[in-house]
Amino acid sequence: MANYTFEEKDSFTVAGIGTELKSDYTDYVGINQEKAAFWESLKQDGTLDALKSAAENEYLFVVNEAVNNKMMHYAGVMTKDSVPGVTRLIQFPKGEYLVVKGEAATDEELSNTLTGIAFGQALPEASNVAYVGGPNAAVVMGERDGSVYGEMWIPVVPK
Repeated sequence: MANYTFEEKDSFTVAGIGTELKSDYTDYVGINQEKAAFWESLKQDGTLDALKSAAENEYLFVVNEAVNNKMMHYAGVMTKDSVPGVTRLIQFPKGEYLVVKGEAATDEELSNTLTGIAFGQALPEASNVAYVGGPNAAVVMGERDGSVYGEMWIPVVPK
C-alpha cells in the first residue's frame, strides 16, 4: 500500500523551462532517457542554477503537463522575477491534491520514484478521487543526511 495523503492547496504558478517528450507515453525507458538528457543539459549550461537563483523558496519543481496534445516536461520554480529561458508559466489549480512523500539519492531518482508510486500505486488505490489531467509535479524540497526529499503533487477531483 502506498503512503499518501490528500491536501488542499491554493493555486500557484511555476515558471518553467521545458522540453517536449517525443517518446510514446507507454515507453517509460524512452521517456526517462529524454528527461535525463534534458536535466543534464540544464545542469551543464548553467540554466538550472540560474533558475534556482530566481526562486522565492528552496523548492525545485519537476513538472509534467500535456499542452496542445504534447507531453511536456519542465524544471521550474516559484518566482516573481523574470527568468531568461522560461518557456511557460504553469498554473496549478486551487483544490485537492494527492501528495506522496519520499526521499532518494538524487533529484532525478526522487522524481522518478515519486511519479512511479503516485501513478502506479496511490492513484489506483485512491478509489474516491480521480486525476483528470493538468500539471503534476515532483517537488524537490531540500536535502538531509546525504539524500534529497520531497513530494509529488497531483491535482485530483472527487469521483
